[in-house]
Amino acid sequence: MTDQGIINRFESGSVPESGFHHVDHVRLAFAYLREFPTLEALQRFSAALKQFAALQGKAQLYNETITWAYIFLIAERIARSSEEDLDWNQFAERNPDLLVWQGGILTRYYEDSSLKSDLARHTFIFPDKCG
Repeated sequence: MTDQGIINRFESGSVPESGFHHVDHVRLAFAYLREFPTLEALQRFSAALKQFAALQGKAQLYNETITWAYIFLIAERIARSSEEDLDWNQFAERNPDLLVWQGGILTRYYEDSSLKSDLARHTFIFPDKCG
């Protein structure tokens, strides 16, 4: 499926909650970043995730800090790739650390309590782990 096809399918609401896991979030973020400039991708991805969570009756699960952090990490990894035609399979193979949810990459940058906070759910907070 094309990046635009993945975006359209998600935005149409045809993705079941049970079939949308962390890897799917990363794949969707990658698709948005391949289709739109970073800040537009961030806005669209965030809006789509909020809508998805609300449709599932779980609006409280949306976390702005996690969403924004992943968008910027993925955007950086895409930019570091010298290939204009980088596809999802190549990206996933080269960036397996982005595909791990429990104990994943954000544990390098954030305290667990920070990511689980109400503030992090509603407002992007900067990383609180240094060094």
